[in-house]
Amino acid sequence: MKRRMPTLNALKVFEVAASLGSFTRAADVLHVTQSAVSRQVRQLEDQLDEILLERHHHHLQLTDAGRLLLQALQQSFDRIEFTVRTIQQKQHANRLRVNAPPTFALRWLLPRLGRLREQYPHLEVTVTCALQDSVAESGLLDCAIRFGNGEWSNLCNSLLMHEQHIAVCAPALLNGRVPGLSALADMTLLHVLASQDQRYMTWRHWLDAAGLEEFDMHDGYEFDLLDMAIRAAIDGLGITIADRYMVEQELASGRLIQFLDVQVEGHQSYWFVTRPGQSLTPAVELFREWLQREIALCGPYPGNAHDDPHRIREWAANRDWV
Repeated sequence: MKRRMPTLNALKVFEVAASLGSFTRAADVLHVTQSAVSRQVRQLEDQLDEILLERHHHHLQLTDAGRLLLQALQQSFDRIEFTVRTIQQKQHANRLRVNAPPTFALRWLLPRLGRLREQYPHLEVTVTCALQDSVAESGLLDCAIRFGNGEWSNLCNSLLMHEQHIAVCAPALLNGRVPGLSALADMTLLHVLASQDQRYMTWRHWLDAAGLEEFDMHDGYEFDLLDMAIRAAIDGLGITIADRYMVEQELASGRLIQFLDVQVEGHQSYWFVTRPGQSLTPAVELFREWLQREIALCGPYPGNAHDDPHRIREWAANRDWV
C-alpha cells in the first residue's frame, strides 16, 4: 500500500530542527548545511500547505500545526527506535535498563539488588542516574523511577512510595544534650537544593510540624543531592532533613539518630514510569512486581525517635531488607 505522506528524511529534519529550535544546531546534529535543513523544512511546509516553524532572528517557534506534528513524530520515532533496539538485541531479552534518581539508586535500590538477583538470576540490570535521561524520549530505557508529584502527561506512572521526612544527625553532634531548640541552634543546617537558587522546603515543613516556626533556617550548607547532605550529616558537619527510607542503614547502625520524634510526609513521591502505549516486557513486569514487594516491606519504625539503638537494630534485622 502506497502511503501519501512526506518523505521520511524531511520529517526527520523537521523533528530535529523543531526540537532544537535552530536550523544551525540541527545542521550540526545532522551533519548537513544550514541551508539544506531550511530547504527541507520549507518543502515540507509547502507540501502540507501549513507554516510549521516561525522564523525569528535567534530562534524558531513552533506553530500549532508544527507542535502537533512534532509530538506525533517524536512518539513515532521513539516507538521505531524501541522496536529496532528490541529486534537488534533480542538475544538480550533479559536485559532491563532503568533510570533512577541518584539518591534513590544509591541508598534504596542498590542495597536490595542482591535480593533481586537471588529471586530472578536470569534478569540482567543496567542502572543509570543521568538526570537528562528521559524514558519518554529515549528508546534506550525500559522504565524509570521518577521523583515528583506524578503529573507527567507524557508518561504512564504508578506510585511507589511517599517520602517520610525526619531530622537526622550524627550522635556525636548532640554530645549528650537533649534534642531541642537550644541544641538545634548550635548545629549547622544542611539543605538540599531543588534548583540552582532554590531550596526544597523540607526544613520549613519539619520546623512547622515541630512547633519551631520562628527558628531561623536561612543559614547553613547547601547540596544539590540529598545523598550529599546525608553523607555530610554522617560526617558530623550538621543536621539534615532526610527521607526515612534513604537512611535506613544509618539509623539501624547508629551512625545517624533521629532528632526529635517528628515525622512529616513529603509533598513529593517516588513513581514507576514507562512510555505511553509501551508493551511491558516480562523483565519490566518482574521488576515492577519486585519493587512493589520490597516497598511493602518498608514499614515505618513502630517506636520512638530515641529508643535504645539495640531495639532499632533488631527492628531492621527482622525486616530482612539487606
